[in-house]
Amino acid sequence: MQNTLDFVITWVDGNDKHWQKEKNKYTASGLQTDNRNERYRDWDNLRYWFRGVEQCASWVHKIYFVTWGHIPKWLNTAHPKLQIVKHTDFIPEQYLPTFNSHTIELNLHRISGLSENFVYFNDDVFLIRPVTAQEFFRNNLPCDMLALQPVVSNPANPVMSHIFLNNTLVLSKHFNKRENIKSQWRSYYKPGYPVKYFGYNLLELAFPLFSGLYTAHGPAPLCKSTYETLWEKEYKVLDTTCSHKFRHCDDVNQYLLREWQKLSGHFMPFNVCRHFEYFNVSDDNRKLVSAIKKQKKPVICINDANDRIDFEAAKTEINAAFEAIFPKKSSFER
Repeated sequence: MQNTLDFVITWVDGNDKHWQKEKNKYTASGLQTDNRNERYRDWDNLRYWFRGVEQCASWVHKIYFVTWGHIPKWLNTAHPKLQIVKHTDFIPEQYLPTFNSHTIELNLHRISGLSENFVYFNDDVFLIRPVTAQEFFRNNLPCDMLALQPVVSNPANPVMSHIFLNNTLVLSKHFNKRENIKSQWRSYYKPGYPVKYFGYNLLELAFPLFSGLYTAHGPAPLCKSTYETLWEKEYKVLDTTCSHKFRHCDDVNQYLLREWQKLSGHFMPFNVCRHFEYFNVSDDNRKLVSAIKKQKKPVICINDANDRIDFEAAKTEINAAFEAIFPKKSSFER
């Protein structure tokens, strides 16, 4: 039987003048940090996230809305399922203020009242078709896919390349690759995994050390106990990450938690690609718009990593697609 399941969503209003003023006190630049505008700009589509949750996951127990302090004017803060959580409510004082999403993510377990099992959403991940709680947790185990995939050096986003490698280095300290495959080979070679990742897992048998793991930028099924274990075993690494005001090449991130759950065997093998689709916003968003309007999969991620796009034009066409499938206000709106 599934215990109570909460959602957590983090959001920032990059247009908030008070937030901008505080951020500018600490602004850093250079190859080691990631302080691009795309990390903070608001697509004005948060209301569609709430409409999606109400229509597609009405079973959720609580929604913890994590914010620096700004709250959308339209948000119904009196909704019985909604809990507003400010950074100062749960992030240790020595890490504040923070403009690093990794600091926020690595401290979510400290949120008062949060269920042991919860699903974490970035604000670019939307539900657009009905889902069940069993698609995230089964028998109180997070549903995820154990797939090996090399970390790729990406000059367009060098900070993230370092971060994924950092995650892998931490995991390699605690798990032996070949022993792990041997002990839970059914989880690596689960029928139903995408052929590509099934093949990756076979090819990786040739290499003795972890070269990286597949990370799905979608809803993250997480356990508070996983956080507690990581903070106990890798305090220095997490403390260093949380001390960075902005994303830094020495960081680890929330994917470390997901991979820890999988390598420790505390998960239910599940093909996450079956109900999830990922898009990078560009100047040609026809496939993305079609995927939203046709509701091809239950979950969609709209990643903003391109500073060269016509932002206003992209925002208009994407939000029009959301409006087409979610035209009515949710009870989370005033």
